[in-house]
Amino acid sequence: KYRDLPTLGFTHYQPAQLTTVGKRCTLWMQDLVLDLERVEREIEDLPMRGVKGTTGTQASFLELFNGDHEKVKALNKRVCELMGFKKAIPVSGQTYTRKIDFNVLSVLSGVAQSAYKMCGDIRLLANLKEVEEPFSKTQIGSSAMAYKRNPMRSERVCSIARYVMGLPNGAANTHANQWFERTLDDSAIRRIYLPEGFLAVDVILNLLSNIADGLHVWPNVVKAHAMAELPFMATEVILMECVKAGGDRQELHEAIRVHSMDAGAVVKGEGKPNDLMERIANDPLFKAVHDKLDTMIDPILFVGRAPEQVDEFLADEIDPILETNADLLKIDSVDGVNV
Repeated sequence: KYRDLPTLGFTHYQPAQLTTVGKRCTLWMQDLVLDLERVEREIEDLPMRGVKGTTGTQASFLELFNGDHEKVKALNKRVCELMGFKKAIPVSGQTYTRKIDFNVLSVLSGVAQSAYKMCGDIRLLANLKEVEEPFSKTQIGSSAMAYKRNPMRSERVCSIARYVMGLPNGAANTHANQWFERTLDDSAIRRIYLPEGFLAVDVILNLLSNIADGLHVWPNVVKAHAMAELPFMATEVILMECVKAGGDRQELHEAIRVHSMDAGAVVKGEGKPNDLMERIANDPLFKAVHDKLDTMIDPILFVGRAPEQVDEFLADEIDPILETNADLLKIDSVDGVNV
């Protein structure tokens, strides 16, 4: 819907070249697509420990089968099949390497990172009044200030995501501190960070779904913010057009610099609207573009291929995922969100 709605881009959280609301959303979506790929890869590659024995040598199984190595290998394979695994880890100590736990938690951390990035952006956009998360009619935005619409869902996502992002560090330390074939200091902490990691990400994804379903864009505010900065961005185009018409580039450049500084001083010093275009319209040096200034600052002219990038991304990346998971998408969620 908003694939071609021009909006201010930000670098260093300072106004930059225009993008579109839809293009910005694809940045959030792309992160989640990468996470989905990692989840699927982790599931596909996840090995079972298999039947390895107390220190991983399979000595007891070799004794059970009277020294028949092939039977031990066949048992290992069969147990994996019955447990639903495609493969067993090649070698182990008493446990599978705890690096696997780290890898799993890293995937969960990746999902949390993507969610934090998306909801962090939404929180900033809510402050600008450009984009807001769902807000019910009876919802209380602030217990102290009744007029407020705090982005509570996004804040909750960021809070939980921050916890999940810290979990791989515990898994890394657990793996690093496994002496030789195994020490038991891995057990208690794994009972905490593995289940809590999955439960937390489940909550995060439920919240993301709720936010995305009810995300509200305010096009007029978006446009107003873009138009407030666009005159500065349009000066390069104006300069080139005047040079094509025979103007002196150095003289024109200096005039634009002076007008831009003066216009900026009005905006910041007096709190008035950006009047750069009025200054250029009244300067005879820019007579060559006076009759087409309005068309030269149409925001859509400054978004590049953003709308086309949205279309291509959805067609090439998102639609195949939706098609592959069509059956899952038909299942009604029983999870609710309370704010």
